[in-house]
Amino acid sequence: MTSTVTTPAAARRGAVARGASRARGKQDLLARLGRGAVLCAEGYVFELERRGYLQAGAFVPEVILEHPEVVEQLHMDFVHAGSDVTQALTYYVHREKLRVIGREKDLVPMNRAALKIAKTVARKTGTLLAGDICNTNIYDPSDRKALQEVERIFAEQVGWAAEAGVDYIVAETFSWGGEALLALEAITKYSKVPAVVTFAVHREEKVREGWTPADACKRLEAAGAAVVGLNCHRGPQTMMPLLKRIRKAVKCHVAALPVPYRTTPKQPSFMSLTDPCCGNARAFPVGLDPFVCTRAEIHEFGREAYALGIHYLGICCGAGPHHIRALAESLGRHPAASKYSADMSRHAFFGTNKRIRRIQTVYRAKL
Repeated sequence: MTSTVTTPAAARRGAVARGASRARGKQDLLARLGRGAVLCAEGYVFELERRGYLQAGAFVPEVILEHPEVVEQLHMDFVHAGSDVTQALTYYVHREKLRVIGREKDLVPMNRAALKIAKTVARKTGTLLAGDICNTNIYDPSDRKALQEVERIFAEQVGWAAEAGVDYIVAETFSWGGEALLALEAITKYSKVPAVVTFAVHREEKVREGWTPADACKRLEAAGAAVVGLNCHRGPQTMMPLLKRIRKAVKCHVAALPVPYRTTPKQPSFMSLTDPCCGNARAFPVGLDPFVCTRAEIHEFGREAYALGIHYLGICCGAGPHHIRALAESLGRHPAASKYSADMSRHAFFGTNKRIRRIQTVYRAKL
């Protein structure tokens, strides 16, 4: 049994349903970027896997239908930590990924449920509402049937996002420049909201056509993307050099959403990290714990990126609310979660509070 097909005509109707709010979405995103940073929490699938509600491997968020309250709470947690955006959890909720796990029949209800949950949180918290489309894993520039299926996947998800009244749409985690351009084309064709389009760069500092990330982003800018940049795969250390080149190459706003892992020049993506304590086994996806960035490292990344003029900021796969809070605080913000940021002045051994007894503080060296 297959799910209801959304035709391009239906997608266009979804775009029309946006009405006057489309202009508001464009104004909100671009106006906010013009004034300063927009923080967008990502990393939903990894955080849900850690919480025991998503299976690593397929990384399809079936939790949307099985435990919608868990998804809503995670959205709330990220907003509490400082996210300006509630991004619908439709990453890997496209037709091809649902085929892989045998749930294609749930395509429509899962997408609509994810958008409904995100919209509820966005309206409750006053955050921007973002739709999301992503890499299909079937893109092949030499296979016309595959290209047609990619176009269909994008048309469907953009249509549902437009119907839901999103303020803008994120198209992310592309290794192929051509696939990113198809995603942008779908957003332009089936909605009137701004597009944030980002590449995920593996070990080679190029997308799979051989273009540099800077050149790939210039092509997206020329095709009408409001924001271009990078997300996922690379941690702050190995993403930053590429971001500097992109920032110099384009005039539009730039997005930077690294993974919160200590990638290195020798192992520049989190999929390439190996753990010397475990026989140099590949750490991805569930052995990455020893490589997690500290909050201080995320704080430093945020400061450096913003100083470069990069205003669309976030953390991707692996992010927890504490990372988002650190990013927000790097910009001088104090989200609700900052009430609980560390204050070691009150610690039993390391504290400086007058109530801390000397019998404790003199014992520090022995801890």
